[in-house]
Amino acid sequence: MKLVILGAGGRLGAALVREYREKHDVAGFNHAQVDLASLDDVRRKLGVMDFDVLINAAAFTNVDACETERDRAFLVNAEAPAVLAELCNSKAARLIHFSTDYVFDGEKRAPYTEEDQAKPISFYGESKLAGEKNVLAAGNGHGVVRVSWVFGPDRPSFIDAMIKRAQQDEKIDAVSDKFSTPTYTHDIAKMLPHFFERDVEGGILHFANNGKCSWQEYAQWALDCCCDAGISLKATNVGALKMSDMKNWVARRPVNSVLSTAKYTERTGAASRAWREAVADYITRFYSKK
Repeated sequence: MKLVILGAGGRLGAALVREYREKHDVAGFNHAQVDLASLDDVRRKLGVMDFDVLINAAAFTNVDACETERDRAFLVNAEAPAVLAELCNSKAARLIHFSTDYVFDGEKRAPYTEEDQAKPISFYGESKLAGEKNVLAAGNGHGVVRVSWVFGPDRPSFIDAMIKRAQQDEKIDAVSDKFSTPTYTHDIAKMLPHFFERDVEGGILHFANNGKCSWQEYAQWALDCCCDAGISLKATNVGALKMSDMKNWVARRPVNSVLSTAKYTERTGAASRAWREAVADYITRFYSKK
């Protein structure tokens, strides 16, 4: 199949390019090559291309910056996906657009399903929800995949920052009263091809690794895995912070944004692996070599 992947310089996009380039005809574009903030640039560069599936892994993801750069956030996260859907419709191609757990307000105490009402509490969440709606409004069976706490080797994420701090400092801490689920880019890349075919149902789908944790639990498990792998750390325990301690945050964050993957399992017959297993795999694969 002919695939176009936007956001190829990012954590998720780079993983998708690497996973698919040997099996498919892949064209990956980073931010410098296709800037979603320039809709004319998007139309000009992608309009002349022939492809079967367009995967949008690009977004303005700085949650706090979205509060102050609202025009740019809306342009990249909401208006550009509408243009991508329009381009796909003109080519009878499928769009797979990535979204976020931050479309939810965090008030629910059980995992969020695809049928739960989205109520974002940040402008990042608002802009991403608007992008989802624009993609789905275009019809044509396009897909929106919501993911959470994405980590992988191509660009540092939360756990990479925590491991780095633990290698440098004797005391580290992380927020203990905010919950979601880590999602490994490798696992996203493995599951996504099921949805490439045009006869597979589109719409909204949640995908994350299995289970739930706080940032503190997530970081502690990462350090435990490092210790098991013989990786030298100065700090081996992660102290607890509260969300109320995070005085430098501009945007509000949902307290609980765990995504239910029951629909994914129902549609594919496969369950996502536990987040602890995915994190251990990542650290064994990419940190044991360092």
